[in-house]
Amino acid sequence: MPEEERKNLVTKHEKISLTKQTGLLEISRTSIYARPHKGISDETISLMHKIDHIHTDEPTWGYRTITAYLRNRYGMIVNRKRIRRLMREMGIYAIYPKPNLSKRYHAQYVRPYLLRNLNIVRPNQVWGVDITYIPVRNSFVYLFVIIDWYSRYIVDWEMSLTLEKGFVLRCMQRALTGCKPEIVNSDQGSHFTNPDYIKLLDGENVKISMDGKGQCLDNARTERFFRTLKYDRVYINEYNSPKEIRKMLNEYIPQYNSVRPHSSVSYKPPITEYYQEQVAAA
Repeated sequence: MPEEERKNLVTKHEKISLTKQTGLLEISRTSIYARPHKGISDETISLMHKIDHIHTDEPTWGYRTITAYLRNRYGMIVNRKRIRRLMREMGIYAIYPKPNLSKRYHAQYVRPYLLRNLNIVRPNQVWGVDITYIPVRNSFVYLFVIIDWYSRYIVDWEMSLTLEKGFVLRCMQRALTGCKPEIVNSDQGSHFTNPDYIKLLDGENVKISMDGKGQCLDNARTERFFRTLKYDRVYINEYNSPKEIRKMLNEYIPQYNSVRPHSSVSYKPPITEYYQEQVAAA
C-alpha cells in the first residue's frame, strides 16, 4: 500500500496512540503533522514564499515594511496583521533591537547570553542552533541546524514538516552522541525555552546561552548559513516535495562542510578547521 494511503489510516483512537499506529504502518510520525498544510490555500503559500525571499534579502525589514513592499512591488492587497501573523508562523523576525516577539514557553527557562566578548578559538566551544523556513512548491518545510561557530561546520541537521519540538530534540540528542560543545546558543523561541530542551543540555553539562531580547544579530553566524543555503540551492531551483528538499540537503550540507571554501576560515572548507583543530588539541 502506498505511503499516502497508509497515512490516511491513522486516526485518533482511545487505546492505540498515534506513535503506535505510525509504527505499525511503518510511516514517520512527523509526516502525519503535515496534513494541516493541505488546508492552506495556494495564495497563502505563495505569499509566505514571497515573505521568506524578502526577509532573506532584507532581514532588518519588519512586517510593516514588508507589507508596504508587497503592496508596491506586487500590487498585492494585504494588511499588516496578516503579514505579522504569517511571519510568526514562519519563525521570521526582523533583525534589529525590539521587544521580543518570539513565543517563549516560560520565562523561567530563558538563559542569559554568554557569548558577549567571548573569544571563540576552537571547535566545539560554541554551537549555534536555529530553525528556518524553506519553501516547497505548494507547501513548506522547516530546517533545524547545529553549526560549530569556530569552523562554520554543520554538526547536524533535521527537517520537519511542522514546528513540533520533537525534531529539534531528536537532532540535538543525535549530535551529542558524537561530540559535546561547551556552550549552545539559540534565540528565545519556544523550541529552546521549554523544559525538555533545558533538561537535555543540563543533563549533558552543556552551558545554555540565549540571544538577548530582540537581539537577533547575536545568532548571525547561523543566519548567514541559512542565507547561503537559500541562494546556493533553494531560490535557483524548484522543489516539488519535501522529499526533494531532503535529497538536496543530503547532498548540499556535506558539500558545504567538505568542499565549499568559507571566507571566515581563510577560504578553507569548514571540515578542515573542525577536525584539524580537534586533532591538534588532542
